Amino acid sequence: MPFTPPDAHRTRPVLRGSFGMVAATHWLASASAQSVLERGGTAIDAAVSAAFVLHVVEPHLNGPGGDLSLIYSTADDPGPHVVSGQGPTPEGATIEHFRREGLDLVPGAGALAATVPGGVPSWLMLLAEHGTWELRGVFEHAIHYARNGHPLLPSAARTIATVQELFTEHWPTSRDQWLVDGEPPEPDSIVTNEAYARTLERLLAAGDEAAAPLGDSTAGREARILGALDAWRSGFVAEAIERFVATPHRHSTGGDHAGVLRASDLAAFTPAVEEATTLAFRGVTVAKTGAWGQGPVLLQTLAILDTFDDEHLDPSTELGVHTITEALKLALADRDAYYGDPGPDEQPVPLDVLLSPEYARERAALIGPEASTEFRPGRVPGRTAFLPPLVEEHASPTSGRAGTGEPTVRVTGETRGDTCHVDVVDRFGTMVSATPSGGWLQSSPTIPELGFCLGTRLQMSWLDESSPSRLRPGRRPRTTLSPTMLLVDGRAAEALGTPGGDQQDQWQLLYLLRTIVGGYDPQQAIDAPMFHTTHLAGSFWPRTWEPAGLVVETRLGADVLDGLARRGHRITRAGDWALGRLSMVGVDPATGLLRAAATSRGSQGYAAGR
Repeated sequence: MPFTPPDAHRTRPVLRGSFGMVAATHWLASASAQSVLERGGTAIDAAVSAAFVLHVVEPHLNGPGGDLSLIYSTADDPGPHVVSGQGPTPEGATIEHFRREGLDLVPGAGALAATVPGGVPSWLMLLAEHGTWELRGVFEHAIHYARNGHPLLPSAARTIATVQELFTEHWPTSRDQWLVDGEPPEPDSIVTNEAYARTLERLLAAGDEAAAPLGDSTAGREARILGALDAWRSGFVAEAIERFVATPHRHSTGGDHAGVLRASDLAAFTPAVEEATTLAFRGVTVAKTGAWGQGPVLLQTLAILDTFDDEHLDPSTELGVHTITEALKLALADRDAYYGDPGPDEQPVPLDVLLSPEYARERAALIGPEASTEFRPGRVPGRTAFLPPLVEEHASPTSGRAGTGEPTVRVTGETRGDTCHVDVVDRFGTMVSATPSGGWLQSSPTIPELGFCLGTRLQMSWLDESSPSRLRPGRRPRTTLSPTMLLVDGRAAEALGTPGGDQQDQWQLLYLLRTIVGGYDPQQAIDAPMFHTTHLAGSFWPRTWEPAGLVVETRLGADVLDGLARRGHRITRAGDWALGRLSMVGVDPATGLLRAAATSRGSQGYAAGR
């Protein structure tokens, strides 16, 4: 049976051209990246420029103190390659230290939850090794918007208003940066970040000084970028971070703690470049991060669903939603039981088993006609599945489990469902998919001389020695950041992603099923109704779950939703256009033209190109 036909009306066209394409979660990032392409830059140059603009214009979704996951492919080295911009756990962040602080979980806000900031070093490394532009040109747009201002997104204004009391009573440096005469700024008001503009200029100056003997040669370009990187890792940035976090400040737990991140932690970090983890599905190779991220969840789910006929894979029918949801529950249980970043003396995550056809068939056999309510990781020979503490929370449209990928923020600063995304493809065949996150304005106090704060990715580590994603100095916490790249005949064909925390791979799965199996074009697949399960151990503090929880866009229709409820799914209606901020770029297989698409949800993400 064919898939349900897509809505004939698209909210936007699929962009097509032969020069270059960009899609990002903010229009200023898309425009900045396209301007780099127009002036001779590559997809690498454009993506890096867009990333630093996103620090400025989506400060509630990412920042310089955060992290990223990235997949890239170049014309002469199709790869694809994964850049792990997920910084590791600081040396002082031990389970014993957190226990002495009286904590059972890593806080959701406050510098004690900070990893080494991995995003900026990763972008600079990528630019030095694979870009062509000078750093000054790449920083140009970000410095402009930080110094001259940009219209504040309504969602950013809401975030600041939510944490106004926290800023006023406990985080005075954030108060000074984000409040106007003690009050939250109005949506669309012009906001600046002069301190961050100065930080970028100081990085440029450090790069110029490091490369002065080399002039404007190719070696000089790389030396300027690496000089800026040294200033970040071992110079004024690292020193300012260490000084600032040493002072105790309020955390989401209600207590005051000092951070443990030190300049030596920043100096020791080098971004990892790895081969992607891949799975073949219906003639398409799907590339994801390793199991230090949640990316293999998408691959596991595709492997399970590949054992069913097409009738079970339509995300617009009761049978399809049920089957897809149950497959996701099984893959996400394996994520929580087995994924992590093992040390050199530990067994690797058993992806050879988890992604095998035999294992997929075993897992698929567990899917019945009713919604499961149990946490059901699979059995892997020689391994013991970690069973996380499952603290139940009933989901609702305002609980943090339903949203476009904009942050759901509590007054104490902890955040869920946050992130931004950028995809770029150029006429030379280079393609980038990146999901930057962390370092949100609400995650910890602003470091005033730098103009940004630190992230809280350590909240995704358990304070339990038996967990594969336990807190361990020097190891990466398991991240939710999860870009995707598709390959056909060994060449990059598409790059895509979305904000959304635990939901990122769930929403991307629906896109892939609709395009690869259902024949939708990219914009039709992005516009189609979305859903996700909350039957998982939440990655964000306070790490709750909702057994059989299913969050849906009501456009799925009353008959579908009623049927799902009869099967035992606990339905949360999120509104008609509420879930996901997907975007993509790629190559049209029929014409060879470049193409791009972006969601209209949230009214801020746009594709651009020609």
